[in-house]
Amino acid sequence: MNPETFLHNLHFDPDQSRSVDMVVDWDDAPLPYKLYRGLPVVPLCAEVPLRLAERTGSEPSEIPCLRTIGHFLWYAFGLTQLSQTAIALNCKDKAAAPGTFQSFRRFVPSGGGLYPSEVYLYLKLPDLPSGVYHYDVAHHRLVLVREGVFDGYLGKLLGGRCDLAECFGVVIASTMFWKNFYKYHDFAYRLQGLDCGVLLGQLLEVAKRFGFTSKVYYQFVDRAVNHLLGLSGQEESVFAVMPLSHRPVDAWGAYSGEASQNVTATELCRELPQMNHSHYVRSQRVKDYSQLLQMNEACRYDSTAAFSQRNACRAAVSDREEAVMLPDVPRLSYDFTEACLKRYSPEADFVLEDVDQEKLAALLSAATAAFVYQNDLDEHWSRARVSLYCCVYQVEGIEDGAYRYDSKTHTLRRIRRGDQRPTLQQGMSLDNINLFQVPLCLHVVGDRKHGKAAWGYRGYRIQQMEAGMLVQRLLLAASAMGLGGHPLLGFDVNTCDEMYRLVEDERTCLIQIPIGPHRQRPRLQGSMRS
Repeated sequence: MNPETFLHNLHFDPDQSRSVDMVVDWDDAPLPYKLYRGLPVVPLCAEVPLRLAERTGSEPSEIPCLRTIGHFLWYAFGLTQLSQTAIALNCKDKAAAPGTFQSFRRFVPSGGGLYPSEVYLYLKLPDLPSGVYHYDVAHHRLVLVREGVFDGYLGKLLGGRCDLAECFGVVIASTMFWKNFYKYHDFAYRLQGLDCGVLLGQLLEVAKRFGFTSKVYYQFVDRAVNHLLGLSGQEESVFAVMPLSHRPVDAWGAYSGEASQNVTATELCRELPQMNHSHYVRSQRVKDYSQLLQMNEACRYDSTAAFSQRNACRAAVSDREEAVMLPDVPRLSYDFTEACLKRYSPEADFVLEDVDQEKLAALLSAATAAFVYQNDLDEHWSRARVSLYCCVYQVEGIEDGAYRYDSKTHTLRRIRRGDQRPTLQQGMSLDNINLFQVPLCLHVVGDRKHGKAAWGYRGYRIQQMEAGMLVQRLLLAASAMGLGGHPLLGFDVNTCDEMYRLVEDERTCLIQIPIGPHRQRPRLQGSMRS
């Protein structure tokens, strides 16, 4: 397999990433969560708080307790609602009785509701044995994977770029390849990065509400962190590492005293015994996903020498377009829990209603302002590797057209005039959304070469994760304003790149998010919290 060709087809010719003879076996679908067998478990408190207020300018006075960690995990990735939705079994037969589709919802979206990501935690809490745990989503509990204190081990695989003695925990986000490969085939590789990014976006937002400080590490020694968790890398592999602390990031998020020498995966793996835990995924016939494994190998770091301190931030985009000033709006303040609960991905449920420019300005401003976060790619705070473009229709005070949002000046840069909905609708690969009913269609845009010069093929995965993080910010802001958003990849990238004139700037559309008013689909919904 040629990784360059694989990624090009994945983005610009996705039909090449789907096997024409592969039939989805729905009866043999994997579970959307991983279930370990025969390991010690720690139940988490189900009495979660009904409201989370964002903390500003202060930090917790002490390390959190297990009860608080349980609440943190539930808000970040727990099962929050049971939903039963009415669907038409036969759309051509109007007399046919509707069927129902039942699902367990979480506060974060996932392609097809398959949730390929898993969450592990290295915890050092006063009321819990120190060690590495898996978050058992199905039972809202922790499963002890490896007991012990691993500050030194984790510090080495992160290249000595973090003082874990100042952190009470580390969130480790992984991906199980089969969990959405069974439906999307090789196209799952694109979805997996986005899914992990959406999860990271939610983790960062929830951490703010609990007063935790955090930093996302995209660069680590892959085999070493997989070894710590007992993962072979053939079924599941780690995508991101995020330490948590009750102290300011400046106190722990920089180089420690062990940063100087190169450390290899082989050396690190010798420090800990190998583990082989049993787990259940339900599928009896797991098909070959060798190309996903080859891509995972292509972006693997086998030593800390592979880390790059070079920032592949996007090249400056020229300001040749006409600027449309957006109104100054106050910082969007909203009930985080309510926004999470109300988040809804409409399909045929969009309803065309006017949206004023104040609402558009608040949406764009809130999403981009919240996207600033600490990571290991930037010297201090994040720089804009992904940005927002949008097509607007019937937005009061703004002419219909295609625009680029300039977050520094809070302006829209007009690229094309006129209604772009016919072009967008024609570019849809499925007819699941009527874009003529949508006033706002946003696109997350990034570097066409996905930072390959700095991070190799790992840059593609990083780019997809950052796009997913921005998508989650958009969805939360939209939900807080009573709007629905539906992230989708079923669109023609080349058409949208041409519409925004992105090719000349070496940029490309990564994901499309129609946003607008909607009606509620007939469904029964119940909360899964006490």
